[in-house]
Amino acid sequence: MRSNKGFTLIELMITVAIIGILAAIALPSYTAYVQRGKITEAVAGLAGMKVKMEQYFQDNRTYVGACAAGTVAPLPSAGDAKYFTFSCPAANLTASTFVVQATGTAGGSMAGFTYTVNESNVRATTATAWGATSASCWVLKADGSC
Repeated sequence: MRSNKGFTLIELMITVAIIGILAAIALPSYTAYVQRGKITEAVAGLAGMKVKMEQYFQDNRTYVGACAAGTVAPLPSAGDAKYFTFSCPAANLTASTFVVQATGTAGGSMAGFTYTVNESNVRATTATAWGATSASCWVLKADGSC
């Protein structure tokens, strides 16, 4: 009697179904994990800018004029920041107040993320791709935790 070698169609379909289920679970988790890793660029840049802004204030007794090249508080350049762009909205840059904002680059994996810090060290999350926001902390995970 001759024995058959190989796999049956049912065995192959079960294997494909198992791989599909694992991929459906693992891919979103991996994507969120990668995004959380990229958020560190924003929070590190904002923390650094907060220190630079305070140094600028100590030297000039005003925040007006900060966030410009050639000062002690220049914004991180495009070469320093890969996933976020940093800005100091002019409306929030006064003699006694400032807001520095990190916005995810458009079209990139961090699009939709916006973090801010101000002169009182209030760290806020105004937008995330996950839909979570916070007026008092930087949201670091999809569940909205800081």
